[in-house]
Amino acid sequence: MAREMRISLQCESIVVRTEEVSMAARKGGRKYSKGASRKVAKVMHERKHGTLRSGSTGKKVTSKKQAIAIGLSEARKAGKKVPKRGSSARKTTRKKSHSHRAAA
Repeated sequence: MAREMRISLQCESIVVRTEEVSMAARKGGRKYSKGASRKVAKVMHERKHGTLRSGSTGKKVTSKKQAIAIGLSEARKAGKKVPKRGSSARKTTRKKSHSHRAAA
């Protein structure tokens, strides 16, 4: 009997998961546009071949995370559908700007 309950619980959880996925699909569709995905793929390809450079300094980018960030940034500038930057990224930017004011 316990074994039957486990099976039924597993089936219920699977049903719930599929409903959640379909709800998300109905609400907004893709989080990132196909164009943004292509932009990130292009940047990752450049990183793999060692030709990806950072913005102002021009140093070679070797980090996957940094490459993805560069790709998403370029996609945003091009007007592609990309979610807003994370709150942690915005907080560090604010902290830096405040520290410059205090030093001056």
